[in-house]
Amino acid sequence: MSAEASDAVRPKTVHPLFVRVTHWINAVAIFVMILSGWRIYNASPLFGFEFPAGFTLGGWLAGAIAWHFAAMWLLILNGLAYLAYGLLSGHFRRSFLPISGRGLWRDLALARQGRLDHAPGRYNAVQRLAYIGVILAAFVVVLSGFAIWKPVQLQELTALLGGYEAARRWHFFAMAAIVAFLILHISLALSVKGILSPMVTGRAEPSR
Repeated sequence: MSAEASDAVRPKTVHPLFVRVTHWINAVAIFVMILSGWRIYNASPLFGFEFPAGFTLGGWLAGAIAWHFAAMWLLILNGLAYLAYGLLSGHFRRSFLPISGRGLWRDLALARQGRLDHAPGRYNAVQRLAYIGVILAAFVVVLSGFAIWKPVQLQELTALLGGYEAARRWHFFAMAAIVAFLILHISLALSVKGILSPMVTGRAEPSR
């Protein structure tokens, strides 16, 4: 077998170790924050519903707050490390850019037809937009969370978000956007062959 043929059948690295580690830490932190956040929400609902107690974390308000803050600092520190790596290494530029209106429209049409490509390590326009969107939602959820936590000390931030109650709504809808992303993300990881394993091993089998 020639060297070229050997390379063609050899698994290739699609997710560097740093990306994989920060991805899974973020996953744990976000799930803890969502489930504990739902328990905190139930203590003072914004809307006319509550989340089922079985889908919350913390058991009671103080316990949920303790889980929420622990996960918050983990998310912030790990998220900052991921952002620094993504910007300095060029990972964001290579993976998430560019996004063109024409490419997005084309990939949306393909998604409706069930023909959208989901190759490991290569993101289509819909995925790129979704990843950028969830990063922005994470920024909003952190900033609004600080505004809710320290509305007096961070009164400029709270005012920028429209006040305490408005900050709670920003926090809720940013959380909802993250949950929507997770539903789509997990559905693809479980239903499309070859998507999940590279995020564990870092390597994907080459297409044949």
